[in-house]
Parts: sequence; structure tokens; C-alpha cells
Amino acid sequence: MLLPLSQLSELSPNRRAFPLVEELLAKSELLRVKVHKQNGVTVIDCGVHIVGGWEAGLLFASVCLGGLAQVKLHWLDFSGLRWPAVEVVTDHPFRACMASQYAGWPIKNGELLAMGSGPGRAIVHKGSLFETLGYEDQSETVIICLESDELPIAEAVRHIVEECQCEPKNLYILVAPTASQVGSVQIAARTLETGLSKLMGLGYDLEKIVSGWGTCPIAPVACDNLSALGRTNDALLYGSTVLYNLRDAEGLDALVKQVPSCSSMSYGRPFVEVYQDYGNFYDIDPLLFSPAEVWLCNLNSGCSYHAGSLRPDILRSSFGLETNS
Repeated sequence: MLLPLSQLSELSPNRRAFPLVEELLAKSELLRVKVHKQNGVTVIDCGVHIVGGWEAGLLFASVCLGGLAQVKLHWLDFSGLRWPAVEVVTDHPFRACMASQYAGWPIKNGELLAMGSGPGRAIVHKGSLFETLGYEDQSETVIICLESDELPIAEAVRHIVEECQCEPKNLYILVAPTASQVGSVQIAARTLETGLSKLMGLGYDLEKIVSGWGTCPIAPVACDNLSALGRTNDALLYGSTVLYNLRDAEGLDALVKQVPSCSSMSYGRPFVEVYQDYGNFYDIDPLLFSPAEVWLCNLNSGCSYHAGSLRPDILRSSFGLETNS
């Protein structure tokens, strides 16, 4: 899916996301983020040693999507549970979600691993995903988003600079833990990416997908990392809805049934229980990592196909919500 250079400039996720990064820098106090310099690299703490917040989470998620999507916060009804939610809309799902937002770059940060995502991944373009996508961004400015409990140490920063092959002054690293307001928002904003990853895993040609619209509840911030991992995943698995407009010559009734999280044998339990059973995140059934509810709308035939459902019962339990009769 290689593009002419003229289109690459306009759709470059790094270039489109940079004004959002500039907003974080210009309004750091207002947005409750902290800016650091690490050997010439700009590191923006969005929740490690500082509070962060809703607005910072909105910008973090928008940066992850390479400035190629609208990200908004709403109150929504999830089959009887009214709760704050993220809404993501994009006419460039392939580039925004898979070439930018997809968290597919594990970065060693001391004794820990930080998951890297964001526009810079389209410059590093490592791994089988980018071999499949056939896409590469061209930009002097590079932006990486880290889901991490710690700010990157000097060695990790040097590694990112080397991999991105950029000047340190042109590299911007955004960091937010899972157990933070920014973390909850940016993970909820991954609902479209989660569905696209599932479709790609099923062998579906993502270039047929024209646009996407997704919603997901924002998990309340947990008091520890394991609970945060559970809540944010439950929000996606049991509370998210995605709609993809696509162009296909065939019916999609069989495909749509394979996409939602209910297609997994591990479906129906809080994610923390599933994680504890397996003991390793990467051993969990990959079919589970899917939106709760899926719509596929075929623009060629005019037919729409639906599968899955929301599970407010699991959300209430996972989120620790008190109920009063």
C-alpha cells in the first residue's frame, strides 16, 4: 500500500500528530503533564510522576492515532450502564490504527518492558505487521507513545533514537501508565485497532475497509497494575462497539461472527481471572482480544452484518461499581 510522496506528506501520522504534541507542550500545566529533556529528546510524562487527566488522555489517544482520527469523550449507555466513554471516528483506519496506534514495539526499559505505539512505529516499520501493511512514513519529526509505569531511562532513549534514525531534538516520547487517567482513555481509544487486528488475524484484507467508528467505556483508574490491566481489557472485551464501512464482493455474515470477543473459549470471565489462569499475557487465546460488538457495513451491497453483545454485568464487577436497590 505504497503512496505517492505528495500523499505521504498529507497523511503522515508523525506530521499530523505533531501539532497535538505541541499543544501538550504549550499547555503542560493546564493539562497536568510534565515535560523533561533526556539527552536532547523531549519526554512528556502523562501520568508516571504526575496526575494527568481527561484532556491529556484525549490528546495522547489522538497522537497514538497519528492525527488521523477524531477522538471525543462522552457519557454513553452500555445496555443499561451509563458510563463515560471514548468515541473514535476515522476515514483512514488502516494508517491510523494499524500503522500508528498498534502497540507492537516492546522496548526494554531497565528491568521492565514498555510497549511502544504511535506514529513513530511507521518510521521504524519493524515486524511482520509492516511487511503486511507495506507502508512507511517519511518524517524528520518522530513521535513514540509508551505504555509504561516508569519514564524511559537513558539507555532506552538512546535505543529509540537509533531505531528511529532521527536527531534527538526531533524525537518526542509520551509516557502513561496503564493505571492512570491517561492510560484508561488511550486504551479505550484502541477499540477500532482491536477489531482491525482481529480481522487481520482472520486473514481479511484490511484495504477493503473504508472507515471505522468505535466506542468504549473508560475504565476507572485502578489501585494497582494488575487490576488496571484487567479493567482496561474488560472495557474493550465487554463494552466496546465498532462499525466498519467496507467494500466487498461477498456476504459477510460468516466473517462477522468470528470477530467479537465472544468467539473465544475464554469469553465470559473478567480478564484478570483469564490472565491468572494463563500466567502469561501472550499465552492467552488471541481470539479473546476483540471488541464486544461488531457491525460490518458493505458499501457495495448495502447490507450490514452484526455479531456480539455488551456485557454490563462484567463491566460493573470489573469496575468495582456499587449498586443500590
